[in-house]
Amino acid sequence: TFLHKILSLLIYYGFSLTTRRNLSFLLKKNSRQYKIDTSKRMELAMTLQKVLSRVRQAVADYHMIEEGDRIAVGISGGKDSLTLLLALYELSKFYPKHFTVIAVTVNLGFQNLNLNEIRTLCADRNIPYTVVETSIAQIVFEDRKEDNPCSLCAKMRKGALNDAIKELGCNKIALGHHFDDVIETILMGILYGGQINTMMPKLHSTNFQGMELIRPLYYVKEEDILAWKDYNSLHFLQCACRFTERIAKEQAARGMAGEAADIVHTSKRQEMKELIRSLRKTSPFIDANIMKSVENINLDACLGYVKDGVRRHFMDEYDER
Repeated sequence: TFLHKILSLLIYYGFSLTTRRNLSFLLKKNSRQYKIDTSKRMELAMTLQKVLSRVRQAVADYHMIEEGDRIAVGISGGKDSLTLLLALYELSKFYPKHFTVIAVTVNLGFQNLNLNEIRTLCADRNIPYTVVETSIAQIVFEDRKEDNPCSLCAKMRKGALNDAIKELGCNKIALGHHFDDVIETILMGILYGGQINTMMPKLHSTNFQGMELIRPLYYVKEEDILAWKDYNSLHFLQCACRFTERIAKEQAARGMAGEAADIVHTSKRQEMKELIRSLRKTSPFIDANIMKSVENINLDACLGYVKDGVRRHFMDEYDER
């Protein structure tokens, strides 16, 4: 009996010690997991703050929004347009100038386009949402049988969007171009266009008098948009375009798969992305310096420039100096 008592005590204390060790391990593991989850939440919250801060800064710097504006956002279902819509919606909650955001999608006429998720997203936030039904797909692919349909499709889609926006009483169109789009455009102009120009943060529409185009994501980097997507658990639409689907398959075969709704049908822009990515390895200021290059143009050190459609050369005024 004495031996049994000794064995019982050893088993009890051994079990207690093992249990405490296991419990301690689990607590530490859960604590680490909690810290990771908390850190992730804080990181996402910082992304939300960063995106909204940069949107507000761009809106303020370039006076994009005025009191009473009705701003239309063209929704394709891709990351840029949905981020823009949600960012303006959040901005409208605290921005000192009151404005209304209206979402508009041009349905090109493809049978496999499902807009239910966008409808739900807008309904949950009381954002007015209009779908413009068109036959653009039939015209481009069936009637015209375009081999390279993007230009015609974009032109027709733009016309349908502008008509709808005017009917909705909007005075501004918000475009989803972001910071990376801007600096890529600058490089494309220099390397392939032989000119220095960029996407402007806002401009007057040449087609509709009184309509203004604005780019609230002007300061927002693409990496922040991707993080914003994770924060909002956004699901993007699979692009219904046959041409996009074909390009997506080609890119996937080359190991370049991405969001189909956001594929840009030009190898030049992708080339610019790769070039900027490689330049970042040598300097973290590359992005900012490319942007500053179009803010700090010195006309005294230019061979020529264009103003109001008139080309000027430095020799025109050289002898007058």
